[in-house]
Amino acid sequence: MSQTTILRLGALHGVKEFQRHVQSLGVEIPCDSELVAGAQSPLAQPIERAGIIVGSRIAVQPMEGWDGTADGRPSDLTIRRWRRFGSSGAKLIWGGEAVAVSHEGRANPNQVMAAEHTCSGLARLRSVLVEEHIRVGGSDRGLLIGMQLTHSGRFCRPNVYNRPEPRILYRHPILDRRMGLPADYPILSDGEIRSIIEDYHRAARIAWELGFDFVDVKHCHGYLGHEFLSAHTRDGDYGGSFENRTRFLREIIEGIRSVAPGLKIGVRVSAIDTVPFRPDPELSSPKKLGPGIPEPYQALLPYRWGFGVNPQDPTQSESSEAVQFLALLEQLGISLVNLTAGSPYYNPHLQRPALFPPSDGYQPPRDPLVDVAWQLRAVRDFKQQFPKLMIVGTGYSYLQDFLPYVGQAAVREGWVDFVGMGRMVLSYPEILRDAVAGEPLQHKLICRTFSDCTTAPRNGLPSGCYPLDPHYRSSEAAARLKIIKAKR
Repeated sequence: MSQTTILRLGALHGVKEFQRHVQSLGVEIPCDSELVAGAQSPLAQPIERAGIIVGSRIAVQPMEGWDGTADGRPSDLTIRRWRRFGSSGAKLIWGGEAVAVSHEGRANPNQVMAAEHTCSGLARLRSVLVEEHIRVGGSDRGLLIGMQLTHSGRFCRPNVYNRPEPRILYRHPILDRRMGLPADYPILSDGEIRSIIEDYHRAARIAWELGFDFVDVKHCHGYLGHEFLSAHTRDGDYGGSFENRTRFLREIIEGIRSVAPGLKIGVRVSAIDTVPFRPDPELSSPKKLGPGIPEPYQALLPYRWGFGVNPQDPTQSESSEAVQFLALLEQLGISLVNLTAGSPYYNPHLQRPALFPPSDGYQPPRDPLVDVAWQLRAVRDFKQQFPKLMIVGTGYSYLQDFLPYVGQAAVREGWVDFVGMGRMVLSYPEILRDAVAGEPLQHKLICRTFSDCTTAPRNGLPSGCYPLDPHYRSSEAAARLKIIKAKR
């Protein structure tokens, strides 16, 4: 695979040029030529389904924070981030934070955790968000705030940021090798899984008592819930058949409804995926990663270690099991669904398209707009099959200046119910609020996908947008990050 020049979206002059560029790539991305301001904006429309009311089509995605305290409490930086969520104008806050259900399940030593001793801090996150939301918008009517509950499974690092402590469900022929796991590395027993399920019940009750409107039972990005869905080769109650691979989810939901009656439940799921990717060794150098290529998989066909993956060609997605999963959610009375893709650990070009890779990633294998289009198209197809679900879409931050135009069109044309923003909220949380208000966009704040918000945490530094957020740009952590990047 040869390296090709990718056009920087920030160099495009206006939405017409963006539309022509999309057309030149041969992909389909909905994009309006003009923004509609005020109450008539598609992004400003309320939505109601199954007794759930949300006041707009703007959503804040959950993100894994690296700025909590060692014992899992929110820090001042965490509180600042949630206050900025409140200023975004979003009426759907999908967790805002990936909150670990136990210490052992934390993805990093500074991840916020749901426990009795963290309750006051978690309550503070919610209260500052609501206060700021009312300050900028005048009312909290139609505001729905969730808490994403997570166990990081294979990617647990609860004690030291660079010391993995994986909790795995099965042997993965590629990821086990990457992580250096020996053949006798322990697999979670069914009994240990049931204990983790109880952790979810306890954490959900905490969220309910603190006034959160819903919890997200996370099933995405390679973490534990997602790994259950791909546990085709696992024996016992939690592996093999689709019924067994979704038992974890069903038992969590059943318990939540028992201990926290009335608490709404959502699920964020990686509905499409591929085999893990790696930097092309032939095009890599000590100073620059090569473009991403698939890990060798020919000897692993049919591929049995994925969910939403084509078993005969695992570089491509396959939707039949994801459709079965969404049908199950409907049967379980789950209306809130957040669709995403892949994992930041093994195919970040699909999970969060970016022009600049994180320190542990690779150069984009193709124009990132191709992967944005892949996500948008998949969500559209699922939405057409499940019109009663309230679906949040992902992958919008890479669109940069054109995010409002694409988000407005996607909602207007029925591709999705909510435009979900992740990385963009770290640099410019108000981008869609400004667009709906008819205000000019602040182009200097727009996320350019430098990936420092990933590279910094991967190296033990706090979460944040180091290039664009003044609070981080002048910090001691920014100076450390600069030194780290210069050494690579």
